[in-house]
Amino acid sequence: MKTIVLDNNLENIKIYDACKIDRIFIDLEIHGKQERQGHLDTVISDHTFEDIKRIKPLLKNSQVLVRVNPIYKDSLKEINTVIDNGADIVMLPMFKTKDEVESFISYVNKRATVCLLLETSEALCRIDDILELDGIDEIHIGLNDLHLALGLDFMFELMGGGIIEYLTKKIAIKNIPFGIGGVARMDDGMLQGKIVIREHIRLGSSMVILSRTFKGENTLKQPFLEKELLKLKNEVEIAKNLSIEKLNENQYDLHSTAQKIANIIKKNRINRS
Repeated sequence: MKTIVLDNNLENIKIYDACKIDRIFIDLEIHGKQERQGHLDTVISDHTFEDIKRIKPLLKNSQVLVRVNPIYKDSLKEINTVIDNGADIVMLPMFKTKDEVESFISYVNKRATVCLLLETSEALCRIDDILELDGIDEIHIGLNDLHLALGLDFMFELMGGGIIEYLTKKIAIKNIPFGIGGVARMDDGMLQGKIVIREHIRLGSSMVILSRTFKGENTLKQPFLEKELLKLKNEVEIAKNLSIEKLNENQYDLHSTAQKIANIIKKNRINRS
């Protein structure tokens, strides 16, 4: 299971690299993000092109993943800059059409790994056409924006309700590696991380973004992170050895817990209005 962490703090990044986190996530996406997510407790980053240059020389074990903006008039210039600055993987968010993905693949032009962040209802509905394209190296399914696009109350409703399984089966047929959303620490979160990771294994996911809970309460400490990463690694191994029946039971637990959390979120929203 490849681990991904979003951060541009140089001291933190030295720790991530020492702990052999697979990817450091630099987020340059700003177009439309405040409008979509400004009301949520999510990270809207202030990362820059210069962060890539500062971070790349520090890394011995990790790669640099850069999320660019959705396709727009200056996409080629933006993608050229992030690759020139040292990006190993370039991620396209909020795509809606096959043509956008085709343009992205051509702009990257085999100079970096092409990663699609599938997070719109349009991309969901057009997945068969999009998967016809050559040059897609990997896909990450973004639970946050996709659950908003579908009018759901809690992002893990997607994982419990069958939509993600629908997508992952189609992606797997094409032999494209994929990841799904993020995960909290194994014994933490509204929905425990270990339940989420077991569903990743059932679905065949090979990538996950680490939530802010992996950083601890205050300053990131290497022993704390190493302990939590070991828990994640152990949980992955446990899940790989579970029977199909046990994994299906876990999927049911995820579904029922996600529904309960969604109902609480909906009730709280109604009470505030």
